[in-house]
Amino acid sequence: MPQTADDLDAVAVRTWCSLALDALGREREAIDAINVYPVADGDTGTNLYLTAESAAAAVEAVFAAHETGTSVPSTADAVRAMAHGALIGARGNSGTILAQLLRGMAGVLAEEPADRAGPERLRLALTRAAASAREAVAHPVEGTVLTVATAAAEAAGRTEAGAGAGAVARAAHEGARIALEATPGQLAVLGRAGVVDAGGRGLVAVLGALVEAVSGRAPERLPTGPTAPAAPAPFAAGDCPAVDDPEGGPAFEVIYLLEAGDGAVERLRARLDVLGDSLVVVGGDGLWNVHVHVDDAGAAVEAGVEAGRPYRIRITHFAADRLHARPEPAQRAVVVVVPGDGLGGLCAEAGATTVLARPGEPPASGELVDAIRRAHAREVVLLPNDADLRHTAAAAAEQARAEGIRVALIPTRAAVQGIAALAVHEADRSFDEDVVAMTAAAGATRYAELAVAERQSWTMAGICQAGDILGLIDGDVAVIGQDVPETARSVLDRMLAAGGELVTLVLGEDIPDALAATLEEHVREGYLAVDTVVYRGGHQCAPLLIGVE
Repeated sequence: MPQTADDLDAVAVRTWCSLALDALGREREAIDAINVYPVADGDTGTNLYLTAESAAAAVEAVFAAHETGTSVPSTADAVRAMAHGALIGARGNSGTILAQLLRGMAGVLAEEPADRAGPERLRLALTRAAASAREAVAHPVEGTVLTVATAAAEAAGRTEAGAGAGAVARAAHEGARIALEATPGQLAVLGRAGVVDAGGRGLVAVLGALVEAVSGRAPERLPTGPTAPAAPAPFAAGDCPAVDDPEGGPAFEVIYLLEAGDGAVERLRARLDVLGDSLVVVGGDGLWNVHVHVDDAGAAVEAGVEAGRPYRIRITHFAADRLHARPEPAQRAVVVVVPGDGLGGLCAEAGATTVLARPGEPPASGELVDAIRRAHAREVVLLPNDADLRHTAAAAAEQARAEGIRVALIPTRAAVQGIAALAVHEADRSFDEDVVAMTAAAGATRYAELAVAERQSWTMAGICQAGDILGLIDGDVAVIGQDVPETARSVLDRMLAAGGELVTLVLGEDIPDALAATLEEHVREGYLAVDTVVYRGGHQCAPLLIGVE
């Protein structure tokens, strides 16, 4: 149940994110169906949902980090996590703008001296959010989510001085709702289609969740009617409204995260503005989310490379998505979550569709669903390769099943278990037989990894100090060492004491090949008939992953 303290603290932020995700989930299809601007691609509701899901997951991660103690995160920690999660998970034009709105609010709420944001801070946060979103859009257009956000901020600003945070949030929601109803008269494409702005409708849902989070009372839901359909069917391929012919605009949507400085980003904005339209660049402090519609997708990516380091690059061909039939799906595919780009390449060579998990940025269920769709198969085996992803993977599998895809989730807990499962995958046998064989291979693989202790801590193996090398076997600290080779040998000895036929070593980016040779020799001299295979994990992988089958 939402709290009723009529303010905004960390718990209220968590509640807000959860309620916003629920609201966008309920309205996703309806919002998708009225999506006609800037491109009638029928995905605004889905993009907003996936962006909110990433924000909510980041906030949950902050709370999970405090579960061992009695305290909860600070409001600043919660809102910063929300903003960061939205930034790295933003999808599409609408999701990118929502991420900047949340970032604008977080910048104010995190400054609050006390650990609760009152009405004045909330007013200022809404104002900052609307202004920063406009600044992020290269060419703001009225009758869009920007107009709705501005109206919300202005309505909040008109509340009486003695009003509580709940009253401020309710005024913002009502102001946004009134502005949303006026959007068809401000933007001709909406008027011709007889719909309100899709992104604006999503923002009204998010603000409604804010009202409920701070006051405990949900506002009245949007009315249904010709400008706000209750649950119309999403546009089918080739059935988008004639108001926005896909051949009339750029052919591609390009989105990527970018690590770059402020000056480089300003130059990037200018270059992308020449290349295309619907340009939105959000973020700051060295991390940005870039969104643009262009005809030359390669040039848009190259511009990002010149500015800094782009990653998580997504390119969507509008015409191909809407006007051309997709080829027949394959019978079976495997989707694998990998902790490093080296393993990603290895799994891709084996025919799998990969999802990269960066440290501190686990993939959301929406990313896994996207990967399942990209695999384009009737049957999919999903390998999460992380115990912490079990619920996320289960949610993704359930959503894909609802779309008619047969999905088997094998609960692999480590990348080496995923490698073992993929090694025995055979698409020619029956689905059930394949899943059983892959599950057995994963289950027969014990896993370990080396990590560096960040601080003094109690472990199953004793007290470790910051900088110690930890050897984790099956998820628990079993060895505490002073250097990587010594700790790796100790871990191997413990694992092979119970027997084994094959050792898999996955080296992190900074680990020299000489270590692999040393460990191979250690296994060869100490354990007869045990083979060793070595792979490179690449960027962001743990220093060393070990598997024993």
